[in-house]
Amino acid sequence: MIKNVLTALAILALAGPAIAGDAAAGQAKSAVCAACHGVDGNSVNPEWPSIAGQHADYIIHSLEAYQDGRRENVLMTAQAVVLSPEDMADLAAYFSSQTPVGGEADPDLAPRGERIYRGGDPERGIAACIACHGPQGRGNPVAGYPAIAGQHAVYAGNQLRLYASGERRSDNNQMMRSIARRMTEEDIRAVSSYVQGLR
Repeated sequence: MIKNVLTALAILALAGPAIAGDAAAGQAKSAVCAACHGVDGNSVNPEWPSIAGQHADYIIHSLEAYQDGRRENVLMTAQAVVLSPEDMADLAAYFSSQTPVGGEADPDLAPRGERIYRGGDPERGIAACIACHGPQGRGNPVAGYPAIAGQHAVYAGNQLRLYASGERRSDNNQMMRSIARRMTEEDIRAVSSYVQGLR
């Protein structure tokens, strides 16, 4: 398992982005995206993710996953299938250059969420979120782990539930599916709230 992870990380590090995106061109192409994700990538609807400041390669990876069926969403699939690799690179360059706004954590949920985020739960086989997403939730672009700081708790919780059920399967080596299926609903709500408050 460790050998596979190291090999995947080496390939990601060497491969880099296929096309360098143009942020100005991405802004010009972003009108349709803005309807859900906000003009600057900060979504006002908690059901839809904020993508401001997200790693460009992760945005491209997500769009490709909608194109090839690894991720399923009627709205996103319809938008992604018409995008060329250049369109995806340009949109990714634009949204990754924007500043995320973030939200606040629920003070009743945050302590439990912080414990799981920072330390996991070894007895239940739940890895600490910090290992991949970092102390401030900024992710690791070289390894392909997304920034999650300030993400809407509703959206983050929904994604964890999709991983837990196996409906979302765009994670490398089933890492998120393995972790999420061990989490209780209370764990998911707490971690999602904590993530929403990360800066």
